[in-house]
Amino acid sequence: MGLIFPAAEPTTIPITNSDERFAVNRIFCIGKNYAEHVREMGSDPSDTPPCIFMKPSDCLVVGDGDLPYPSATDDLHYEGELVVALSRGGKDMDRAAVEEAIFGYAAGLDMTRRDVQAGLKERRLPWDMAKSFDGCAAVSPIKPKLDAGNPHETNLKLSVNGKVRQDDTTAKMIWPVVDALVYLSSLIELKPGDILFTGTPEGVGQVVRGDQMDVVIADVAELSVTLK
Repeated sequence: MGLIFPAAEPTTIPITNSDERFAVNRIFCIGKNYAEHVREMGSDPSDTPPCIFMKPSDCLVVGDGDLPYPSATDDLHYEGELVVALSRGGKDMDRAAVEEAIFGYAAGLDMTRRDVQAGLKERRLPWDMAKSFDGCAAVSPIKPKLDAGNPHETNLKLSVNGKVRQDDTTAKMIWPVVDALVYLSSLIELKPGDILFTGTPEGVGQVVRGDQMDVVIADVAELSVTLK
């Protein structure tokens, strides 16, 4: 039995110092994973279980360049994040299995239609369309974990038009990378090609067309995109 149209090509991400590429399966994200960001969004970090949501893999903008400004918003926000990529999967994984499954790390941008999100929250509706739209995420090339220093305790910095807006350490995650993946594997079976955006520190804010966003995660990766 044939297909009525060709299957979509998978989204792939370059691997640093390699001719190979990483084929993306699914994109998972953690919201509210830095205490000060939780507070700036009006919530209590002491009462915050992992907030997991997803983005479609074909929304991903890979590498430096232009990022499309989405429709249906007048309040687009940036969120600079550490991204972790998996080359193995599993269900109900322990810490050792998760560490074995991690292929590498990257710098990412989780873009949010904040006005859409606020309206959906007010009506107590799922806020998928605030987080999932064309170009709603960007990612740098992936650095294999053996070359990535210590991504669990490194500086994450985001600048807009050269002005620093976010400047913090990944050590402040409420749910560190391995803990988050252990938890996620208790909910679903993780698979090779899955990537996880691990949350953003405080300092999120609005950007407009023409703004350049630079994410630098020390010893891990850098990403530079401009809104068009």
